[in-house]
Amino acid sequence: MIYKLEPIFKERIWGNVEISTLYDLPINKYAPIGEAWILSCLPKNLSKIENTLLHESLRSVFEKNKNIDEIILVTNPKFRDLAEEILSKNDYKKITKLLNGGKTRVESSYIGTSEAPDEANVLIHDAVRAFVTQKIIDDNVEALQKYEAVGTAIDTVDTIIQVDENEVITAVPPRKFLKRVQTPQSFRASLIKKAHELALADKNVSFTDDCGLILRYNLAPIHIVDGDELNIKITHKNDLNIIKNMLG
Repeated sequence: MIYKLEPIFKERIWGNVEISTLYDLPINKYAPIGEAWILSCLPKNLSKIENTLLHESLRSVFEKNKNIDEIILVTNPKFRDLAEEILSKNDYKKITKLLNGGKTRVESSYIGTSEAPDEANVLIHDAVRAFVTQKIIDDNVEALQKYEAVGTAIDTVDTIIQVDENEVITAVPPRKFLKRVQTPQSFRASLIKKAHELALADKNVSFTDDCGLILRYNLAPIHIVDGDELNIKITHKNDLNIIKNMLG
């Protein structure tokens, strides 16, 4: 599937066709366009692509996967109204709950996983990784048949260095032992709940992902399944252009 970025055009009394000439944008030559929104101040997963939003594309992937029974969405409270509007316009069968997120990723993860029964398997996925594949989801689910904790990662092609506070190299770890982490990260619900409960009581905890909690408290081995280069995390303003180039 090819995703094309879709700019948002705004008519202004001072607008003309010059913006189309300058930036090669598909604008009606008779429309007084004064602004073209290429980047948005909305959350990253609400960025618009052709005919859809990134998070709508993401939801469709999980919605269509035969191994996914239920989807719980955790959203920024500031944009809950927008999320509710989008849900009301789409016929999602598996989305059962929309929850307000916390101040950090770990807090939001705790809020979401708390809703899952202990015996369930849960896949925790970042909405900013809108191009996750069916294979990645399937591989996570399959690995959970054997392991209690599963991470998604890809090999690094770059040499990774470790530096100190003065930006001086202190170590060059062997590349063959290094991988780049993606999501989903998947767990037995009872295991990840225990990790979050321990983290809540640990005032020194500061982690950006759930596998890190499992490691900190030595709760279980974490098995790795292969990710995909296209499963990019949309973080910086140029990431959408990178996706556009990768997909043609």
